[in-house]
Amino acid sequence: MSAALHGSHASEAVANAAERRWAIIVVSIIALLVLMMVVTGLHWAAMPPSRVETVDVKTVHLRGEFVESNLGTALEPDGRVMVRLIAQQYAFVPNCLVVPEGVPVTFRGTATDAIHGFVVGRTNANAMLVPGFVATFTTTFPKAGEQLMPCHEYCGTGHEAMWARVQILPREEFMAKAKRFASSGERLSCVPG
Repeated sequence: MSAALHGSHASEAVANAAERRWAIIVVSIIALLVLMMVVTGLHWAAMPPSRVETVDVKTVHLRGEFVESNLGTALEPDGRVMVRLIAQQYAFVPNCLVVPEGVPVTFRGTATDAIHGFVVGRTNANAMLVPGFVATFTTTFPKAGEQLMPCHEYCGTGHEAMWARVQILPREEFMAKAKRFASSGERLSCVPG
């Protein structure tokens, strides 16, 4: 019986040693992850990305890139398609955008009052709009049609009604329409009137 008891203590010692090794490994991994988060957080706080663009939310409607007459879709002189929009409780301005099928489209947007966000239908067009900052991304819409663009960041009691539409036109139709509007300096929008 003494040999069985001794064997039981030996296997218990081996199990305890294995458990201790795994505990050390797990604690080390957790410590490494926490250290990485702290170092990354301090780095970003000390040296924010150089491409951060800011706007004054108090004057965003009055001057600069996001004045009302500059919102919507435009064919830039260099041939790029640019969409500028503003999010505010509880609407996107403009609330209906026109973009071309199969052409890269650059979105530039900001918010005036709270954090907003949007996603365009089942596409990869997805952004968070933070007051005072400009969000920029480029995407291509592969198929003509209409997509909904809801706000996906809770922004208050009217959040569920905050959405816009995106009309994706065939490339030739869009380019013809864009050239007509460009000559008058207007922006494309599918808002009537």
